[in-house]
This record gives sequence, structure tokens and C-alpha cells, in this order.
Amino acid sequence: MPRFSDLEAEFACPHQKGCPYLEGLSTHWVWSQYQRGQGEFQDHLRVVDEMDARLQQQDQRLGELEQENARLQAQLTALHRRQFKASRTKGSRPTGTANRARTEAPSKKKRGAPVGHPGWCRPQPDHRDKTVPVAAPQTCPHCQATDLPRAAAIQVHYQEDIVLRTATEVTCFEHAQAYCPRCDRLVIQAAPGELVGAPIGPVAKSTATFLRYDLGLSYRKISRVFAELFGLRFVPASAYGFDRQAVRRGRPLYEDLREKIQAAAVNHADETHWRHDGRAHFVWYAGNADLALFHLDPHRSTEVAQGLLGKAFGGVLVADAYAAYNGTHPQDRQSCLAHLSRKAKELGQELDLLPAKAKDPPAKTFCLSVKDLFSRACQIGQQFLHGLLAPDQAKKAEKKLTRQLKILCQSPLQYSPVESFRQRLMGKEKKYLFTFLRHRGVPPTNNQAEQSLRPIVIMRKVIQQTRGEGGKENHSVLQSLIVTAKRQEKHPRQFLEKLLTSDTSTAQAALYRNSS
Repeated sequence: MPRFSDLEAEFACPHQKGCPYLEGLSTHWVWSQYQRGQGEFQDHLRVVDEMDARLQQQDQRLGELEQENARLQAQLTALHRRQFKASRTKGSRPTGTANRARTEAPSKKKRGAPVGHPGWCRPQPDHRDKTVPVAAPQTCPHCQATDLPRAAAIQVHYQEDIVLRTATEVTCFEHAQAYCPRCDRLVIQAAPGELVGAPIGPVAKSTATFLRYDLGLSYRKISRVFAELFGLRFVPASAYGFDRQAVRRGRPLYEDLREKIQAAAVNHADETHWRHDGRAHFVWYAGNADLALFHLDPHRSTEVAQGLLGKAFGGVLVADAYAAYNGTHPQDRQSCLAHLSRKAKELGQELDLLPAKAKDPPAKTFCLSVKDLFSRACQIGQQFLHGLLAPDQAKKAEKKLTRQLKILCQSPLQYSPVESFRQRLMGKEKKYLFTFLRHRGVPPTNNQAEQSLRPIVIMRKVIQQTRGEGGKENHSVLQSLIVTAKRQEKHPRQFLEKLLTSDTSTAQAALYRNSS
């Protein structure tokens, strides 16, 4: 059969319109169908390629969602276990292999006081208010024997008790008056311990405020305490008025306290949630071992942090990684290692709850190593804080800890939450991790701030929320002054009494150890 290239240029097939090899079909029509089929075939290949690419994307996305779902399930389970810890009664044995292994493992610390710890007993009173002679018994209280001979020895038993007087002391102040020609009126002066125009005295008012803001009693319970124990009756709203009077006198001391906080060498800072008139508010805290400042505010912003600590705090700030404290521009800063250690522990618990195919052993090792590193750092910090470590030794310890942390964080991790935590430790926060080894007196954790906010959290459970601006101011001012008085080793009730009956300078001298 001749090739197409060998045919003449004018060649024309006589069977073009009906080829016997094509069962009589036209070659022109067959060729057009062939070209059409070839185009459709290419279109089908393109569609197949597109569908294959989409399937690969869907498979990849499905794998990512499965990993994310496993991670969220692990986080949810870990969060649930932290909030609802299993409670076991004494002597009960848990079931299951893991529980049996945990039961058989030796406990880290024996319950109770450590071996050799001296017992505590009440000291013997240094005076007697009265002596009550008690006759010897005629019958044994144990075996009921009679005709007991009297012994020569005397057994002495001291008992301390309180004296309740269900009556109030009414004082009548008879004021001599003088005429003021400038005011064109008669004037009087207050006697010691007198609140002019007030039917209830300063001892009762200071006690009510003390019960409210130091012991956390509600206004209704304060009213009941005074009525049942002291015979002094007033409505709960009067107790709120006592607090408002103390706040009006304490505002200058509160502002002076703010200035002292901003000038301190070391400050702790933290915040917690609060409800005010049904809306979300926050209780801010700033202070140290000697001072305490609380502030209720609807915002959790840099401006509020600057109002507490100033725009350029010249000391060391111990706080968590919340970005609002960056606006205070402290001279140095210490991140809370307890928060970071707890974060590493929680991430390790999440990793344990992941399915087998999603587990990341390097991430688990990283969490355990970081937790151990920060625990050792806290121990070293306590030694330096109590003077058991010299400054040069602390400097060497800081370099060693920094080097160990850098080694731990040098390799990226597969589990995204742990990888984010690793990047955080190697980011801007890295220079704030071991500040406590550069400044003596700076602790490695922010436990002081959290413990300072604990009474506020307890009161939040008691009263639920504040309603008016006056109540919000009461919690800010009175809580600050009472906690500061306790840290200055002053009795808060006695200070409150002095605040109600004295001028600002005298009350300020009563608040601090050194009035200067």
C-alpha cells in the first residue's frame, strides 16, 4: 500500500465518500469524528487531573482536620480533668491498669507535718483576770468509785475566752459653742473619738468595714453580727454608708499609695475578672511585700496598666506575658516561671491524650524538659532570694540555664501548640525568663500577685458583683488601704478607726511603719 507521502499531489481517492474499509463511511466524516474524539479525550484527561488534584487537597485537608480534631479533643479532655478532678475517699482503690500502677507507685510526700517538725501548742497566758477554785471530786468520773482521798497537788488549767456585752456604750458630747464673726455662725469642735453629726461611733464603723473588706462578710451579715453580738441595730444600707465615709477620707491616701507603687523598686502585677452592673470589669493589682494597690476598671488595656505603674516604671515588674504591661516600659521584667511550667505540663497532658498516629514523642520530651528546667530555676531563685547564693554564682547559673534552654529549643516540633510554645520561649520573652538571678529580691514567679487577688476572688463569689460607682470605688480604695496596713504590720481595724477620726497626715502616719 503506497504511503501518503509517496502519492502525487493531485491524487484524489475515489472512495473518499464511501470507503469499503470503513463500511461505506465517508473518510471526511470519520476524520472529523476522530479529531472531535481526540479533543474530548484531552478534555477528559484534564478533568481527571483536576479531580485528582482536588482529591489530594481534600485528603490533605481531611488529615489536617483529623489532627486538629484530635488536638481539640485532647485539650477538652485535659481541661475537663483539670476542672473536675477525680475525688477518692480515704482507703478506696481505683480500678484499671493505669490507676493500679499509680496506686502502687510510692507517694511523693507523706501527709502531715514533716518528720521532726515541732508541734504547735497555745502559749500560756501571761496574766490572770480571775481565779476560780474547784473542789476535788467525790466520785471518780471514770469508774464511779466513791470516798476518794484528797491529794495535796493542785492542777492548774488556764482557759481564755471572750467577753460579750450585748449592750452599746452611749456617749453624750456636750459641746461648748463659739461665735465666728467671719462665718456669722456658732461653731463647735469634735472631741477625741467623736464623729460630729454621726449617730454611730468610729469603733462600730471601722469594725463593720473590717468585717466587710478583710473577712468578706456581706452587709446583711454585718448587720446581724452587730445586732446579735453587740445589741447595735442598723440596716445593711448603713454599713454601705460607713464604707463610703471611709473612702472619702481615704482617697488622698489611695493616691499617695499609687505614687509609692510607681516609685517602688519591685512590683508584682496581675488582673482578674469582675462583674459590675451586669457588665464585664477587671480588678487590677500592683504591689509588693509592703504595698498593695487595687483598681476596678471596665478595660483591660495599656492605659489602665499605665495608670497603676506609670508610663515609665523604673523598677522590676513581675507579671505574666500580657501585652498591656509592655506600655509601662519597666526597667526590667520577670516572667512568671510558674505559668510557663504549668503551660508545659498542660501541653504534656494533651500529648498523652492524642491518638497513637498523632503523637509527637519529641514534643513530649520537650515539655518534660522545659518543666524540669523551670522547676530547677525556681529552686535556684529561692536560694538567691534568701541570700544562700552569691551574685557571681547567680550570674553563672543564669548563663547555664539560658544555654540549656537554647539547646532544648533549637529544633522545631510537629505538634503546633508545643511549637508555638517553643517559639514563644525563644522570642522576646527569652530575656525576661531569668531576671530574678540579676536582681536580688525579685522572685521567679508571680505568686505574690495571685495570692493578693485571692480575697477579691472569694468576695466575688460572695457578692457576685457591684452595682454602683460607689461600690466599685469602695473595693478599690478600702481593699488597697486594708491590705497595705496588714503588710505594714498595722491592725486594719485600728487604722480604719484612726482614718475616721483623724486628719489625712495623722491617718497616713498610722498606715505606715515609718511615717516619713
